[in-house]
Amino acid sequence: MIIKYPYLWEDVDRHGNVRIYFCRNKQRKVRIRAKPGTREFEAAYHQALSQSEHSAPRPCEGQITRGARHGTWCWLCIEYFSSVDFQQLDPSTQRVRRRILEATFTEPVSPGAKETFANFPLSRMTAKAVRVLRDRKAQLPDAANNRLKTIRRVFAWGAENDHVPSNPARDVSLLRYTSRGHHTRTIEEVRQYELRHPIGTRARLALALLLYTGTRRSDVVLLGRQHVRNGWLKFTQYKNRNRHPVTTEIPILPPLQQVIDASPTGDLTFLVTARARRPFTAAGFGNWFRDRCNEAGMPHCSAHGLRKAGATIAAENGATVHELMSVFGWLTMKEAERYTRSVERRKLAEAATPLLLANRTPPAKSKS
Repeated sequence: MIIKYPYLWEDVDRHGNVRIYFCRNKQRKVRIRAKPGTREFEAAYHQALSQSEHSAPRPCEGQITRGARHGTWCWLCIEYFSSVDFQQLDPSTQRVRRRILEATFTEPVSPGAKETFANFPLSRMTAKAVRVLRDRKAQLPDAANNRLKTIRRVFAWGAENDHVPSNPARDVSLLRYTSRGHHTRTIEEVRQYELRHPIGTRARLALALLLYTGTRRSDVVLLGRQHVRNGWLKFTQYKNRNRHPVTTEIPILPPLQQVIDASPTGDLTFLVTARARRPFTAAGFGNWFRDRCNEAGMPHCSAHGLRKAGATIAAENGATVHELMSVFGWLTMKEAERYTRSVERRKLAEAATPLLLANRTPPAKSKS
């Protein structure tokens, strides 16, 4: 038997029994006793993977953070990294927040100054100082706002645990800017992709899974035959799975089933890498899928654009807000209403535009 999940190893004991272990980056081996291909095996694997993320060396153990003084900005961030509040986040969210916060350590307090924010006293960490950190990213407004939101969270936690008297970042506003987000794939672009990648290729399988399930890339890389029951696909979304888990259950549409049946798939996931035949990571899949879009002459397209395209198509076909929420796993109506409102505006415009004609014959008055 060949194990195709990352960090899994086989070992044979002196009695000839095959044992499966999870071992990552010289960490302690964890035996997985469940049978490969079962739900129990998948759950045990992802539990071991999640625990290994928590056991990874903390990025705050560098030279800067080792010398952090009590009562400084760097010290507060280190305390936050060790908190339950932080440990309950998804591993991917932890990595992003750590990266954002550690980038602030080397920022100079003022242009040309040798003093950095790493050992900046919390007593001097006013709204003005937070605004300086925000504006250092002004060229990238989205990054600037993400930095500000993360700083707000650290100070909110610090205030709750009596490390700081208040949250100075609360009074700093987000930068205003216009963003169109990910390009929404059009029907014509879907057809163009399909012409380049016919049924039977991994690229076409990826398109079908994304388009006909509405999943994010973090979910599509985990989907496999173990999630299929009686023609339905049932899985727990990866995003917010620790704090607010959302279970999605949708029927497998005939076009998707046709592509799955005709495509090469893995043992535990439909999508696998070409060489190692292992499941993709979410980031690796995103890069791979963009390359397939480039091959189809669409460098502006991405995996997330297909999720938006699916929501747009469903809304145009009459899907209600709650129907969209059930398919795409949204917990609030705000995201779903974005698509239904857009469709309603087009329909209203189609009905109202003829009223702009100057020679339009007014409706006849009824005789009383």
